[in-house]
Amino acid sequence: MKKTALLLLIFLFGILCTALSQERVLFFQTNWGNQLSWDEFCKKAKASGFDGIDIWLPNNKESQQDLKEALAKYDLKLNLMHGTVKGIPLAESLKKYETRLEELMQWNPVLINSHTGSDFFSYEDNLKFIAIGNKLSKKYNIPVYHETHRGRFSYSMTETLKYLDKAKELPLTLDMSHWMVVHESLLQNQPDRWDTIIDNVHHIHARVGFQEGPQVNDPEAPEWKNALKAHIDIWERIIKKGLKEHQGVFTVTSEFGPPSYMPTAPYTRMPLGDQWKANVFVMNALKQRLGIQ
Repeated sequence: MKKTALLLLIFLFGILCTALSQERVLFFQTNWGNQLSWDEFCKKAKASGFDGIDIWLPNNKESQQDLKEALAKYDLKLNLMHGTVKGIPLAESLKKYETRLEELMQWNPVLINSHTGSDFFSYEDNLKFIAIGNKLSKKYNIPVYHETHRGRFSYSMTETLKYLDKAKELPLTLDMSHWMVVHESLLQNQPDRWDTIIDNVHHIHARVGFQEGPQVNDPEAPEWKNALKAHIDIWERIIKKGLKEHQGVFTVTSEFGPPSYMPTAPYTRMPLGDQWKANVFVMNALKQRLGIQ
């Protein structure tokens, strides 16, 4: 009897260890500002430890073919970016949004990240874009996540909460750097609001912002220690919760941007930091916090 119980415990322990080992955080590198060829970019991303790349799909067919070959060559996964065109009539914008989203689905990406709607659109009109994203996500079984972003329906924490209160489905990509600028705050004293937001976050854009800007010049610099910690504290909560709810997989895009999103020196416009280095650093900082080897 004791032997049977021992064997059962060993069996259950093995199942638990297998489940834990299958938990995985996938990290993606942005091609924002990239000047390299697809082959060079993908080679560098792979060598830096990224699992995939996060891009706006090029329209050029030759470039698309080069992209496909590079993804296969370096065994990288793909996230695609999408967005609402704001400077045209609403009906035309809705049609463009849906048509392009259908095109992106044909690439079978891990996910599609959407810059959805506009801060100048009405609540009802923004919901129309969200509904299209949700509809096509179900049709193709590919996630469409709506990014928290200035200039979009989700430009602030408080405004986003209004949509979460009414919309039936609103899966989010969290880029909290935008909200820090809008609210001039590291958002550390909003526990109830964060509880609601975190329940709806499915993907992270990992960039370190601060009270007066969406991107610090160098996340390794000691003067940004508090800002970095504020981000990682929230990211850790989201990822640990997400791993339990997404079959043990969660996705993160390192998204420090190039000049002039990256702060620059006056006159010369030379960047004050290294974009690639910053993206690798924030990935590794998150891995360290999560205990990922």
